[in-house]
Amino acid sequence: MAETQNEIPQERTERNRRKTRIGVVVSDKADKTVTVQVERRFAHPLYGKQVAKTKKYQAHDEHNEFRVGDTVRMVETRPLSKMKRWRVAELIERPE
Repeated sequence: MAETQNEIPQERTERNRRKTRIGVVVSDKADKTVTVQVERRFAHPLYGKQVAKTKKYQAHDEHNEFRVGDTVRMVETRPLSKMKRWRVAELIERPE
């Protein structure tokens, strides 16, 4: 099967689709690691009320540049340690 220049092989597109999460840094005490709290909202399955659940992720911060309170975007990556499977991709908002 001949590929045209506009076609991308299926296996390449699936591999590069990494999950992203937006959350708030709640701890920056560890070296090159920040704890990011991510909140997700959904409708309760029975009652329909909006429910918020939070989860904390350990994310890699190579240059120790993010501080508590920063809103950041994380991207999924290979396992970096026992708990770290995410790295911080960018700063979205910094409180004043």
